[in-house]
Amino acid sequence: MIIYYTDGSASPNPGPGGFAVIKNNQPYIIGGEPVRETTNIRMEGLAIKAALEDANGEECEIYTDSEFWINVITKWAAGWEAKGWKKKGGEIKNLDIVRAVYPLYVNSNAVLNWVRGHEGDEGNELADEWANEARRRHVTEPTKL
Repeated sequence: MIIYYTDGSASPNPGPGGFAVIKNNQPYIIGGEPVRETTNIRMEGLAIKAALEDANGEECEIYTDSEFWINVITKWAAGWEAKGWKKKGGEIKNLDIVRAVYPLYVNSNAVLNWVRGHEGDEGNELADEWANEARRRHVTEPTKL
């Protein structure tokens, strides 16, 4: 089974961003967006998307400190999709990422796990370090290391 840790970074938030995917305890993918300003939330979502794409249907566990994205993917997206990608109360933020990551998850053998950020979990700390490095390097596309 593949084990991934993912994280995203934007500093300031919003500002320049980057994300990282750690695969089996090794830095594996870093990326970002070709825009000057993005958000932590967008970077977190793109990191999970990159991990799901890399897993390509293989059994995996993805650890993230983003409860938001776990909820989007496992609880809310199915209802939004059934309603034509609409929700009560307004627009769905980051809909481009939601629409890309949700079908990847549905067709995966992935389990999403929440881990508390910045609490000493080795994989989470490594993902945070490399997400910040991706931001500093201004990486604009997912890039394997």
